[in-house]
Amino acid sequence: MKIDVPGGHLHALSDGDGPLVLLVHGFPEGAWAWRHQLPALAAAGYRAVAIDVRGYGDSFVPGSVEAYRLLAHVADNVAVLRALGAGTAAIVGDDWGSAIATASAQIRPDLFTAVALLGVPYTPRGDAPPAFPPDFYVGHFQTPDVAEAEIEADVRGWLRRFYAALTAGTPGWFAAPMHLPDARLPAWAPEDFDAIAAGFERNGFAGPLNRYRNFTRDWEDLAAFDPPRQPTVFITGERDSTRLWLGEAIERQAEWLPAHTGTHVIPDCGHWVHQERPEQVNALLLEFLARL
Repeated sequence: MKIDVPGGHLHALSDGDGPLVLLVHGFPEGAWAWRHQLPALAAAGYRAVAIDVRGYGDSFVPGSVEAYRLLAHVADNVAVLRALGAGTAAIVGDDWGSAIATASAQIRPDLFTAVALLGVPYTPRGDAPPAFPPDFYVGHFQTPDVAEAEIEADVRGWLRRFYAALTAGTPGWFAAPMHLPDARLPAWAPEDFDAIAAGFERNGFAGPLNRYRNFTRDWEDLAAFDPPRQPTVFITGERDSTRLWLGEAIERQAEWLPAHTGTHVIPDCGHWVHQERPEQVNALLLEFLARL
């Protein structure tokens, strides 16, 4: 399914009828990452829609860095609701999708009435834009063309090693250069991995990496908006390495989010919670949505 948005179109997967649940993937994934949630939500009476965010898969690929600021992603999500004729939606985000989901709820609380965050928690706006050391992967990603060249030299191999490292919680994967030892695809990887890799080869990685290059713009853009006051839930994996630098934020979700319903850590699970432990994640999402 194609959905027109400002400047192009988004590709989306849809299943079911009923109240809308919008699913927003992270880096480096696609709408396919929600393949386990789509039928489960549909079976429970929801219309589940997963998008390829701009720069990914079969969605449009803007060329400028600023086209990937959070405001642009929020505008895409609003356009999706309008195109589908939905008055409101619950929104679920994983990884960078978590930040996109949070911003959508902050900017348009009239449209996005509940927020589920996977992997990456909400953090309040600081007194200055976030800064990252050059030996941390986010800092390394800041310079255009550098990380792109490293990844695009072997897209299939890099994706395989990246997915495996964040599944296992490989120590030091987040350094620069990244520590991504050779490994097999994890068991959760989709059967059409080659087609997914081909999509990244076709689009390149500039779009996905440009999301990391908008921290200052996002910090400026979100200055006027309060934390989400809608019901929220946070889900992460016990082995998710992001807990090393986001652990305090995870512990403070209930303090920072006025209507937070719970923080859930899935045992023996890595970063890709919705793909590694779909039944547990689905149960938590359905429990959260049922309370709304």
